[in-house]
Amino acid sequence: MRKYAYLKEPFRHGGELVFKIMLYETDGGCYLYEYGSPDAFQCSADLFYVQTEDVYADWGGLIDERGWIDIGDPLPGCQHDAFIPLRVKGREAGRPEWGKYETLKDGVWVEFDPESDTQE
Repeated sequence: MRKYAYLKEPFRHGGELVFKIMLYETDGGCYLYEYGSPDAFQCSADLFYVQTEDVYADWGGLIDERGWIDIGDPLPGCQHDAFIPLRVKGREAGRPEWGKYETLKDGVWVEFDPESDTQE
């Protein structure tokens, strides 16, 4: 399960400003992804929590009036922190090109262009 939220105000955490967060629950715990701008499509940092309740305790008071917004789980092989289907280019073939990404458009994986692809 994934959900995200915008913060009432940018919050300085670990030296970086955080504008929104995403919670991604797994069987072994949950990840809290931090985003360094309101329109960021991938996180700038992440934290691991053993219990989801701890995320709510740590961050609940910082979330704006929209609250938590549900978002579907990532497609298999895709980045867990991305708001759009996004995967490392070549990873599915065993030849990952780290730093290069592909996104799913009209059922076809195409090279990701952060300048033209929509964020959420």
